Amino acid sequence: MGSLLPLLLLLLLVFIAPLSNGCGITIYWGQNGNEGTLQAACATNNYKYVAVAFLTTFGNGQTPVLNLAGHCDPPSGTCSIFANQIRYCQSLGIKVLLSLGGAIGNYGISSTQDAQQVAAYLWTSYLSGSGGPLGNAALDGVDFDIEYPTSTLHWDDLARAIAAYSTPQRKIYLSAAPQCIIPDRNLDVAIKTGLFDYVWVQFYNNPPCDYSGGAASLIKSWNDWSALLPAGNELFLGLPAAPGAAGSGYIYPENLKSEILPVIRETPNYGGVMLWNRYNDVNSGYSSQIIEDVCPPALGKFEELVISQVI
Repeated sequence: MGSLLPLLLLLLLVFIAPLSNGCGITIYWGQNGNEGTLQAACATNNYKYVAVAFLTTFGNGQTPVLNLAGHCDPPSGTCSIFANQIRYCQSLGIKVLLSLGGAIGNYGISSTQDAQQVAAYLWTSYLSGSGGPLGNAALDGVDFDIEYPTSTLHWDDLARAIAAYSTPQRKIYLSAAPQCIIPDRNLDVAIKTGLFDYVWVQFYNNPPCDYSGGAASLIKSWNDWSALLPAGNELFLGLPAAPGAAGSGYIYPENLKSEILPVIRETPNYGGVMLWNRYNDVNSGYSSQIIEDVCPPALGKFEELVISQVI
């Protein structure tokens, strides 16, 4: 009976071991009225980060425009219904960020002063909790999904201006969603500032560096990104959540779990997986199929010692 004790202890430790590196899955929500509510997305417990997409018009003196597809109508104030849902997500430990840009929009930053003005608007309307299109919820940060052909100029200024609102009591988080081709045509300079806590690279719609070119090609690009990121920035593998969610780059869950995740999880700045988007994930169940492999239990030194004793 005594010989079974170490094995039983080992099994107990494995089951209660924490997730490694605090990693998780990021989901984009907001671009399909049939994807369900924000609260329903968070209630799955599949996601650690939610990017509310998108603020499609801003900068250059324009009146900012929030576009949440069929969910609500910002000008009429109906998007304020999501304030309580945002707080619900945050109560579960999920960070909720406002995503800027998208593939279709009218946005750009014309100067350092323009960047400061946009940052002030974002603080007042989305980050401070004082009230805005999404009600009086205070979002955790801002995501840069800058795909519309603009310029690398001044996105770094915007990142600095937003980060300046962080205090010792409350950090404003920044994330970026560059294309996997290096350098990203819009965000390269901004990312190199080191201000982005999370960089979820779009490994889709880019055959030279996504899975359509094979696992080796994707992993090489991943390693290039890992080496590029400043210290302290977490790197995420951005993927389509269903075959039809992107033109290329879809990876079947079985292939992701056997060919890709075991390799990239060894990267020191590995943060997890980003999925486009919630609507596709609802229909495919992709996040539920991969979540245990995205962040497998991590064994600490004590657990490793128990293993060595058992062996």
